[in-house]
Amino acid sequence: MKVKILFISLLLFVQSNALFAQQNGVLVGTAQAAMMRATKYMVDSVSIHGGYDRVYLSDLSRRWGELEAYKTQIWMTYGLTPDMGNTFLNAFDVTGNEYYYRAAEKVANAIIWGQLPCGGWNYIIDFAGDRSLKEWYKTIGINAWGWDEYNHYYGNATFKNATTTKAAQFLLRLYLEKLDPQFKPALDKAIDFIIKSQYPLGGWPQRAPQKIKAQFRFGVGENPAYFDHYTDYTSDYIFNDDLTWENIKFLIECYITLGEERFLDHIQRGMNFYLLAQQGNPQGGWAQQYDMDLKPAHGRQYEPASLSPGDTYRICELLMKFYKYTGDRKYLSRIPDAIQWLKSCCLPGSENENGTCTNPVFVEIGSNKAIYAHRKGTGVNHGHYWVDYSDSNPLLHYGAKETLNFKQLEDEYKKIDALSPEEATRNSPLAVGKFNGNQTPQSFFKTDPKQWHYNDNSYPEANIETIPNDSEVREIISSLDSKNRWLSKHEWISHPYSVSKTGEESNTALLSTEGGAQIKDSSNQEYISTLVYMKNMNLLINYLKK
Repeated sequence: MKVKILFISLLLFVQSNALFAQQNGVLVGTAQAAMMRATKYMVDSVSIHGGYDRVYLSDLSRRWGELEAYKTQIWMTYGLTPDMGNTFLNAFDVTGNEYYYRAAEKVANAIIWGQLPCGGWNYIIDFAGDRSLKEWYKTIGINAWGWDEYNHYYGNATFKNATTTKAAQFLLRLYLEKLDPQFKPALDKAIDFIIKSQYPLGGWPQRAPQKIKAQFRFGVGENPAYFDHYTDYTSDYIFNDDLTWENIKFLIECYITLGEERFLDHIQRGMNFYLLAQQGNPQGGWAQQYDMDLKPAHGRQYEPASLSPGDTYRICELLMKFYKYTGDRKYLSRIPDAIQWLKSCCLPGSENENGTCTNPVFVEIGSNKAIYAHRKGTGVNHGHYWVDYSDSNPLLHYGAKETLNFKQLEDEYKKIDALSPEEATRNSPLAVGKFNGNQTPQSFFKTDPKQWHYNDNSYPEANIETIPNDSEVREIISSLDSKNRWLSKHEWISHPYSVSKTGEESNTALLSTEGGAQIKDSSNQEYISTLVYMKNMNLLINYLKK
């Protein structure tokens, strides 16, 4: 009897597993079909020659990147178009369907079309050419209040927001996918540009090659002490937005996958530049940008020459990484000085038992006082920015304070400091040694996806480690509309460019309050968002991987 019961139980277990596998297989197939339908809509109906913008009205009559774009334009900043290509390659890697690879090729063709003669990229690629792009800058760009770099047409490439680096990285990944030589010339051109743009001391400018010097002067506002002789800053040394690190990281990826010794000197000089730029005690931190004399310099109108606790914290983390790359203890030597300075910047009453405290975004050089940016007005012609010591009504589109965890930073420093050079460099991508991976280094972008996976802060649930359950997968699939679109609402947009009867041009910046807080569309207007597409695609891809 017991044997019979055991047999029946085992049979039911096997049947249950078979049914679950069958149901799971059906859902996998349904997910793959939904991914294909959504992608075909984006490729066939939304893209412009393979490129994309951030968000579109559902009828495609208007579109935006960081600002409103013409129908002939695609956006490159924050890796927007390249990351659509990465999403297609993610889908290709998990499904093997060549359609996704061909979609990624179309992205590459758009990127290569927009590659500048210097080898880099601007924020925008305009398929209508130079005259259309200059008209955009003369109307939409110049009137975008608070978007300083768009107020001028530079005619060169930018490293800001990893614009050039993300494009080059995507070309590297696509080239490595099949070692297709058609992508190598554009990739080599981009690599050469990044290398040639590096200053002898190891840092990089925001824009290159340099075409403009001291041409622009912004309004000095209410505090001329900070903004006197406020000239263009894009040829300065830049740490802001991880610009220097993004370039170093890309060159490390090139060294791993292309194997050329020439990258090492540029990587080393880039890492060393962080040491050169650290300030002396008692303010042993870093600024967001530096002039050619290595003195902290201003950036945009609301970025005064000052020291940055947030950047200092992140640079300390990078220096520990550099020690693990090289085994050279010089990268650790002044981290304690930086931590000591960070502690001195804690705002009164903000320290907590868990080791955190609140720091200002900007700290005045010399006095170590917190300084804050503000703005008032309605636009470029009737508004201005200024800084002072008051934290009342701070600038909301940038931030005034941030919480930093000093205990966590100190604990990590002690842990890394205790490692011998041999222990620290055990897994270094720069250390000399035999390659021990199961595949060749050319498979880097498949075996180490955290290096390239799209993860926009707007959708933190879509990070590489998020695997949706069956119910969530069904919800994603069912949210496709009849045209195979994942529609969204309440996007961040702008008013159209216009000129009043009195000749006043409108503010073309994305909508915000006078203080800079975002104003999103509160209506029921539906949008097509590439960010939503990438979020849903990568969630489904993660599901298929499991």
